[in-house]
Amino acid sequence: MRYTDSEGGLLQVVHDKDELRKTSAEEWKALFEERAHSSVWPYGSGVWGKKEWVCPEVHPDNVVSMFEGHSNLFWAKRYGREIGLEDLWIKLCGNSHTGSFKDLGMTVLVSMVNEMRARGNAIRAVACASTGDTSAALSAYAAAAGIPATVFLPRGKISLAQLIQPVANGAIVFALDTDFDGCMEIVKQVAEKDGIYLANSMNSLRVEGQKTVGIEIVQQADWEVPDWIIIPGGNLGNVSALAKGLDLMLDLGLITRKPRIVVAQAENANPLYLSYQRNFEVFEPIAARPTVASAIQIGNPISYEKAVDALKRYDGIVEQASEAELVEAAMHADRTGLFNCPHTGVALAAMLKLRERDEIRKDDKVVVISTAHGLKFTDYKLRYHQMELEGVESQVPNPPIELAADYGVVRDRMLREIDTRFPL
Repeated sequence: MRYTDSEGGLLQVVHDKDELRKTSAEEWKALFEERAHSSVWPYGSGVWGKKEWVCPEVHPDNVVSMFEGHSNLFWAKRYGREIGLEDLWIKLCGNSHTGSFKDLGMTVLVSMVNEMRARGNAIRAVACASTGDTSAALSAYAAAAGIPATVFLPRGKISLAQLIQPVANGAIVFALDTDFDGCMEIVKQVAEKDGIYLANSMNSLRVEGQKTVGIEIVQQADWEVPDWIIIPGGNLGNVSALAKGLDLMLDLGLITRKPRIVVAQAENANPLYLSYQRNFEVFEPIAARPTVASAIQIGNPISYEKAVDALKRYDGIVEQASEAELVEAAMHADRTGLFNCPHTGVALAAMLKLRERDEIRKDDKVVVISTAHGLKFTDYKLRYHQMELEGVESQVPNPPIELAADYGVVRDRMLREIDTRFPL
């Protein structure tokens, strides 16, 4: 395991593939299956069960893990049927310790910091800029390891559920009068000038953990590669990580074909989409406008070049969704048993557009990556069902029905609602 920046961009972790090839594809599959959900430390984790592919240098005693990964690959049978897809799956990455896919990368970064501290390196603290989920993951894992954490958040631009997570875990929390990009500039200076360890996705260790989501999807599908993987994109470390995991499976012979990757962006924060419209020949950072998909409200993504490279390798598409489109996609899917964060709504809305254009065919196997748990974003759901969400005319609102506590009144209304909503 080494680092490279041969193209002058962000550092990337490079593994010794010749060494990894000494184990056959079938042996890797058997090992990963044996470790999955075991209680043997640290291999029961969906990340550390693939330790040789992720971060072999960390001693097991220094791993900081909450047995992240192994999140549900949910067969969205009813929702798929309603939108004309026979084989639709939702990878519920929000079913994790802090409620988002960020745990996959943070366990690796904090474990390596723990390893370095154990080796005598003077790392005083770790820090990140965040739109919510990164700060939650860093704070939790740092707290478990006893490492001080500092997080920089854009004031008033994240949900209360996201804000309270680092507060509860004892991090030093700064709410700054800026957006995510402004917070990112501050944390980069802190890391450069003050010796604080940077924990954002520009740190390649995060990518090593996050890349396991693609590996896990294929493993959960009995090593069958889907036709499409759709993922929301903000700072864009997630799409490059997804592709890196798939690359490794291809290189080591565990799979023989590639899925197509779709990156979905909110229309109010869409620099990658705008670049895609110009064949990636021009990239211009933008001032991201407010969006309910706050975690991807990023106008100058750190991992843009790596994301473009991944999309080119995987015949990728970039699609966008308006506020109304992403909210309605999330809410309609909720009515089939899901509980979607707004970022998943962005991915679902992009999928619907591709399905309408018949780029995604009805018999294609599609996996949508749900990046966070809907319980972290209840405000936008509540406002939607109260028909108070700005810029959105709620199509399927379902506000509570307030009645007197009278059996006859309640019974009559109940039966009327059943007949109206579920006619025979």
